Amino acid sequence: MDVVYPRCCGIDVHKKMVVACLITPEKKDGDTKTFSTMTDELIEMKEWLLANGCTHVAMESTASYWKPVYNLLELSNIEVMVVNAQHIKTVPGRKTDVKDAEWIASLLKHGLLRGSFIPSREMRELREIIRYRHSLIEERSRELNRIQKVLEGANIKLSSVVSDIQGKTAMAILKALAAGEEDPEVLSEFRHGRMKCTKDDLMRALKGIVGNHQRLMIATQLRHIEYLNEEIENLDQDIDSRMRPFDKILELLDTIPGVGKQIAQQIVSEIGVDMGQFPSAAHLCSWAGLVPGNNESAGKRKSGKTRKGNKKLRSALVEAANAAARKKDNYLASQYHRILARRGKKRAAVAVAHSILTIAYHIILKEQPYIELGPNYYEARKRERIAKQSVKKLEALGYKVIVEDTAAIVEDTVA
Repeated sequence: MDVVYPRCCGIDVHKKMVVACLITPEKKDGDTKTFSTMTDELIEMKEWLLANGCTHVAMESTASYWKPVYNLLELSNIEVMVVNAQHIKTVPGRKTDVKDAEWIASLLKHGLLRGSFIPSREMRELREIIRYRHSLIEERSRELNRIQKVLEGANIKLSSVVSDIQGKTAMAILKALAAGEEDPEVLSEFRHGRMKCTKDDLMRALKGIVGNHQRLMIATQLRHIEYLNEEIENLDQDIDSRMRPFDKILELLDTIPGVGKQIAQQIVSEIGVDMGQFPSAAHLCSWAGLVPGNNESAGKRKSGKTRKGNKKLRSALVEAANAAARKKDNYLASQYHRILARRGKKRAAVAVAHSILTIAYHIILKEQPYIELGPNYYEARKRERIAKQSVKKLEALGYKVIVEDTAAIVEDTVA
């Protein structure tokens, strides 16, 4: 078998140690060493690789343990390849860390490994910040749900009359409850003028029995929410400054139905702006885990479950798909409801998420805004396809077919 990389290294990464197998023309069987994951020993490993003229390194994407190794080697003139563990088939026999490193090095030597997509350092930093912001937003939602549970325990039906528990009216009432106010009439004075419910309905909903421990819990939860709001705002400012070079791309992505500012930022941080990393939109959707799996044996299809992929990106796109489905008079909403009737909510959301990512791929690649096809686009194309197929069948039977649009004729007659 041809040797593609004569000086290469396979690394088996663990939490506390890494096992590196270096293959060179002088040591074809490999020179294996074990290093700690402490920074000083990782630097020692890097210097060892450079001293032996290593040009390529491959390692499995084991949890997040590969990141410090990748970040360190990236700064050197060594091409680092992070490989999906499922793509590395181990040989039968005794399995050890040394054997794993040797096997990775052997596969890399003959060019049998394909690296995963790893964005640039700046984009990885942006991705981590955006993911952390998303986790804080989720934590804020969980804290709001905890407040509603406390209110239900006190028989305060605030969520029944207020559409947003984070609104001005709700937050003012919660702060008053935490301060010790119990009179429904006094609490109802915090009602905002735009509220749909009447003052009497609000007073009925606020009539309950609030214990001291419940006031303590509400006060603590409100302080936690205020802290989360401040941290989210700080992260928003940092993200906006880092996203300035991509303002044009973000504006173009914002034209897609269901895609807002935060989801557009998450799309850019997850896939970058260089679409050359993905040969086609289908490859990108497969990488994101938005395509059906293929599990077939003996001519029987066992499962069409979607493939594993980028969970964060997939979650954001499904959220965008559900938002697009709530809008009217657009192609994505009609696609969602068409699939919903046959396959259910989850499959419909994944299908629309697939379409959104495909659209995002072409928008970033061509730097052109989204073009709305309209809610009747699919039906019109289907009608044209059926007409063409029917004409072909009739012509194959020897008939001469002239196609006329009767709807247009009727409109002209009425006019």
